[in-house]
Amino acid sequence: MRAIDIAIIVIYLAAMPLIGVMIGRRQKSSTDYFVGERSLPWWAVMLSVVATETSTLTVISTPGLVFGGAFTFLQVAFGYIIGRTVAAFVLLPRYFKGTQVTAYQYLGKRFGNGLQGTASVTFMVTRLLAEGLRLFAGAIPIKVILDHYNIHTSYWHIVVALTALTVIYAFIGGIKAVVWVDVIQWSIYIIGAIAAIIVLSTKLPSGWVSTASDQGKLALTDFTSNIFTGSYPFWIAIIGGAFLSMASHGADQLIVQRLLSCRSLKDGQRALIGSGIMVFVQFGVFLVVGAMLWVYVGGAGSQTVKDIAAKKLASDDVFPNFIVNDLPVGLSGLLIAGILASTMGALASALNAMSSSTVGDLYQRFAKKRLSDEQTLKHARMWTLIWAVVFAIFASLFTNSKDPVIVQGLGIVGYTYGALLGSFLLGLIFRKARQLEAIIAFAASVIGMAFIILFVKFDTKNGNSVHIAFGTAKAPDKALVSWWYTLIGVVIALVVGGLLSLRHRSAAPEADEANRPDEPDPDREPANA
Repeated sequence: MRAIDIAIIVIYLAAMPLIGVMIGRRQKSSTDYFVGERSLPWWAVMLSVVATETSTLTVISTPGLVFGGAFTFLQVAFGYIIGRTVAAFVLLPRYFKGTQVTAYQYLGKRFGNGLQGTASVTFMVTRLLAEGLRLFAGAIPIKVILDHYNIHTSYWHIVVALTALTVIYAFIGGIKAVVWVDVIQWSIYIIGAIAAIIVLSTKLPSGWVSTASDQGKLALTDFTSNIFTGSYPFWIAIIGGAFLSMASHGADQLIVQRLLSCRSLKDGQRALIGSGIMVFVQFGVFLVVGAMLWVYVGGAGSQTVKDIAAKKLASDDVFPNFIVNDLPVGLSGLLIAGILASTMGALASALNAMSSSTVGDLYQRFAKKRLSDEQTLKHARMWTLIWAVVFAIFASLFTNSKDPVIVQGLGIVGYTYGALLGSFLLGLIFRKARQLEAIIAFAASVIGMAFIILFVKFDTKNGNSVHIAFGTAKAPDKALVSWWYTLIGVVIALVVGGLLSLRHRSAAPEADEANRPDEPDPDREPANA
């Protein structure tokens, strides 16, 4: 990389914390810190949601998916639109009641503090694993740059530096700073991706589209893959994507907190559904980059593609290496800044969401101590710092993997997303269900999914025969594809909780009140806690 590229990256790293501090330096209250006084425009929240879920996993890993497959990942993205639409009209109205600042406060009202705390802790553990992996992924391209200049350093040094820069504006500015910095960061990496497409188009022969198409790299649907073990079998990719998106955007505080910062329920629904459409388009852009890179490195006959197929190289490395070695001066710096943008945006979002959940769902509930607004804001900032340290330590423990990091990230949430979404649906569907049934159902879902993910294998050479493998699986055995995880987890929670609730003769006293949509005009003025 050239000096101007390095300058762009350095300027970006210095500018983002300063911009975040300027935007959010005048915090008025804890509600301002957590949900921006419910005054943010829906389009900004929409882009913040997209930036939050994108992270480095999408920017560097999605183009690499083409090397091992095609455009079939878009099937999952279509399922995302369906899942978010359902969440917007089924779950979101319950969160806009009163002055809630976390998704799990609904569970507290419907079932009790026990399940609210259980869900909150589960969210934190899941976020720690998933965002820790994302933070590590953000260090990959930086290490490529430093190695290029023979500056050898460890991943954990880079992780600590990224965390320190991010926590500056997350600590001071709260959700308002996080959202507006997300908007800037989303713009940077999208512009960078489009610029990469333009540059690649000048380097490829005129018939590159036909070359990619002839090799099946532009295929959008997959009706031939094994429904249990294939990468993206059509129906389960769409249905599984819908349930995954319902969980991630309807039962995960990371996203729900942003939606609660909208001015009204209607705006929140616009932001949520719009984010699904934007993500679909965004995945398409990055997959186009991947298809062009596949042709650029020589197609099926090239040694690079052969090495990736043989797992000698990580597909995640293809795009970062192209950015560093092949892009014109200035564009390399812009795209690396975009990757840093996605990393810092996702981390800032996680810090703010985990801080709000720690204070709102756990501390104030179980300490049995009512905090003043000033004390709540103080605790929120304290927990932002604590979680930043925890993230830096945890992300430093990851090592690079040959598997795409986006696949690893989706696998992590498979353990808990079904239980989280299942708890919300249990409260909505089964009016007789009480807290004990909900907690048992939650635990059964997590334990059941851990068992399925770790030990249930399919022998695809013998008619998809299923067997349990406690460390003795044969070579042809394959695990269940991750798109099933949330769906199965939800089914376990609903079946267990629903059956247990039959022992009650009447509906739970809290069921009607908790499930009644917000009575005031959904376009009400922003509420203060």
